[in-house]
Amino acid sequence: MSDIIKLLPDHVANQIAAGEVVQRPASIVKELMENAVDAGATKIELIIREAGKNLIQVVDNGSGMSETDARMAFERHATSKINSTEDIFRISTKGFRGEALASIAAVAQVELKTKAKDAKAGTNIYIEGGGIQFQEPIQTTEGSNFLVKNLFYNVPARRKFLKNNNVEFRHIIDEFQRVALAHEHLDFELFHNDDLIFRLRKSSLLQRIVEVFGRKLQPLLVPIKEDLGWVKLHGFVAKPEGAKKVRGEQFFFVNGRFFRSAYFNKAVQDAFEGLLLPGYIPTFFLFLELDPEKVDVNIHPQKTEVKFEDENLIYALIRSTIKKSLGIYNVAPSLDFDRDSSFDAFVSQKSGATAVLKAPEINVDRNYNPFREESSAGEKAALTEIYQQHIPAEPSKINLFEDEDFDEDLMRLPNGYWLFNKAGKTLMLDLGRMHRLVVSERNAKKKRSNERHALLFSLEYHMNEIEKNKYRSIKKFLPQLGFETIIANDNVLRIDAVPEGLKETQVMKFMEELFDILEYKSEEEFMNYYQNQWNKMQSKSRFDFIYKIDAEQVIKDFTALGFPEYLPDGKRCFTELPLEELKNKF
Repeated sequence: MSDIIKLLPDHVANQIAAGEVVQRPASIVKELMENAVDAGATKIELIIREAGKNLIQVVDNGSGMSETDARMAFERHATSKINSTEDIFRISTKGFRGEALASIAAVAQVELKTKAKDAKAGTNIYIEGGGIQFQEPIQTTEGSNFLVKNLFYNVPARRKFLKNNNVEFRHIIDEFQRVALAHEHLDFELFHNDDLIFRLRKSSLLQRIVEVFGRKLQPLLVPIKEDLGWVKLHGFVAKPEGAKKVRGEQFFFVNGRFFRSAYFNKAVQDAFEGLLLPGYIPTFFLFLELDPEKVDVNIHPQKTEVKFEDENLIYALIRSTIKKSLGIYNVAPSLDFDRDSSFDAFVSQKSGATAVLKAPEINVDRNYNPFREESSAGEKAALTEIYQQHIPAEPSKINLFEDEDFDEDLMRLPNGYWLFNKAGKTLMLDLGRMHRLVVSERNAKKKRSNERHALLFSLEYHMNEIEKNKYRSIKKFLPQLGFETIIANDNVLRIDAVPEGLKETQVMKFMEELFDILEYKSEEEFMNYYQNQWNKMQSKSRFDFIYKIDAEQVIKDFTALGFPEYLPDGKRCFTELPLEELKNKF
């Protein structure tokens, strides 16, 4: 049998290795911007063409490189960040593996112009597919200027799998934002196809967040701060009205490095317990600082997943600090979150003590039974009064089925649901969802109209840069839907007319919903999402139905649709109460 194992050629090995580091244009943006930060730059400029497929250029005023360093930077495992194995476990810089530039150069055409401080001349080096084409001295400014052109030009199979420009540019914005948020003391600029997208000047963290995500977020932000010595936590969380149904504005950083953590996300979600509607995700910008030796950032090629030595304690810190801050700003229920002895034990963890956070206690008499015979006359009278407030003396009688000889009972519960007897079964109805389906079916039968209502006073919607980019992609569809809009100045969207049927008080919320989705891949996807939001806007919630006559009408309309149990998105419109099980509880 002949030998079949052989060494891969260097250019093939480099392309395979590049697959771990360079997944899409945004991967290159991340690596080059982080290198600029590590180089001590105070200003970083990012220039993009065709969502990074044709050009990714990063210009910085950092320390620059010598002629030898410029050449060595493109060798695999060449780095200035670490010298020994021990250094890997106390990383304080962004890049450190020495793989990024070699991987980028293996799948693109790369040019570097760089000059070290006080050097008489700089260096210009050009690499194609991992091979150096030339290197020569040039006159250039101090710092580095990286140009990455025609990504995956030599790996067409990988270039084919890149998404459309809107999607790829959205990923680039994500990476830009992460670096910009972590370094508010630096200046950043982002250009795309010659359009200025961001111009961020040195500022405070609050100013940077507002610059990036829009000033409408500012009044919703609650500051977070706690210093336990061995770990520090600071940042901001948004009040419940700033929560969203899609992920996007959730940021964790450790020692200036962005990371993801489902575990810590849950800590934030738990801190908002009882304050958010189901399905909503809080907005937060949280920064951890601790000894680099207690954090392992070397477990993922993109270094977005990290491992903490004391993650359970950090989880408790995040949860308790947010709850305390929400209480201080009168967002959370009035519970006492003052530090007690158990929290002091938590603080002393640095010295080795075991830490346990004690949750607030609520004393409940679990033996209390409002139906017990020995209840006092006063208790019985109070219960009777409450009972009569929520149950009509004579249930409404409506006959929904003319071919059946029975009446239907209908009763509203305090939580907005309605009880309804149908065909011998007792159902709990969500009239809000039922009404939404009725409205959806009614709108589906109507021919779409672009009738519009001119506003007496124009409305102004302050867009952040992401929303501004989305607006550009959908503005051609808005006139046919009944909108008249224009970007009045900078990031202010002026709305002069809205579709007939959309109330002025609903416009801002409606526009926010349109910008909330991550990206629209097609006109059809946008139109479907628009129609869904339009139906929601015209629908009532279950709490809006307080009169029987309105509830009866919705039930009749819903019955005409066949009384479907589920909405198209899988949400339940009603559920049957298990009467036999309920009887057993007595």
